[in-house]
Amino acid sequence: MSGLQKSPWVIHYDASSCNGCDIEVLACLTPGFDVERFGIINTGNPKHADIFLVTGSVNEQNQSVVRTIYEQMPEPKVVVALGICACSGGIFRECYNVSGGIDTVIPVDVYMPGCAVRPEAIIDGVVQALGILEARRASMAASSTAAGVMMIQRATAADLPELLAVQKVSYASEAEIYGDTSLPAMRQSLAEMTADFGRMVFLKGVVNGKIVASIRGYDDGRGSAHILRLSVLPYFRGRGIGRRLIASIEKEFPKVSRYEIFTGHRSTVNINLYAKQGYKRFKAEPFNEQIEWVYMEKKSS
Repeated sequence: MSGLQKSPWVIHYDASSCNGCDIEVLACLTPGFDVERFGIINTGNPKHADIFLVTGSVNEQNQSVVRTIYEQMPEPKVVVALGICACSGGIFRECYNVSGGIDTVIPVDVYMPGCAVRPEAIIDGVVQALGILEARRASMAASSTAAGVMMIQRATAADLPELLAVQKVSYASEAEIYGDTSLPAMRQSLAEMTADFGRMVFLKGVVNGKIVASIRGYDDGRGSAHILRLSVLPYFRGRGIGRRLIASIEKEFPKVSRYEIFTGHRSTVNINLYAKQGYKRFKAEPFNEQIEWVYMEKKSS
């Protein structure tokens, strides 16, 4: 982590700003502030970046770009929203094509409001991001052995924003398989998840106080429990977490006669996982031109 503290690499993206904040970002690179003397490097490659600096609000045209840059960055990573537009949408938030601030598309860790945000505030935001990076790197190192003792708990309403972030990060790999970001799990809003929370059982997988996985399900009242949205952060995959979550959510519905789950037809990892848990394919339905849902079921023992 000492390397990151001394030489963090940042990537900057202008979502749709007036360029006021972008000029201030550039000012940080000029001799007056010279952030490079601290080892802060501005890179154009998201795969090399530790910190994502975003200016401007999100609209229908650029939200896929923001999401793609975020998904290509390696873990651990931190997102900094620079300027009031990036924080909340600013004066443009009610415009017909504006989705809002950056957190409507990706999780934001540091908010630095301003119009325009000053270079001093930008540098301060990067310093705050470094602290978060350090904590996440330490957590990841500790979690490499702690995943075996992951706690599975009922989620609360306060967990929903974090659960939504885990879900979207987890399903990014699914979207990449199909080349399609219209997957319901990727498009779900916090309001929609809150509505689901009112009628479903949500479980979370917690490692070192951090939610790293989740699953949900509901009893349809006709003898079947529907299991949905198994989500595991990429760093924690391959450690049996998905298997444990499926077993735990099944126990939440002891009175049903069968369990049902579904995934995309090209999601072979999921299909194999469900098959190992005793699920068998019983039907398939098209979702769109690229994706076909594969439905699997298991009888309750």
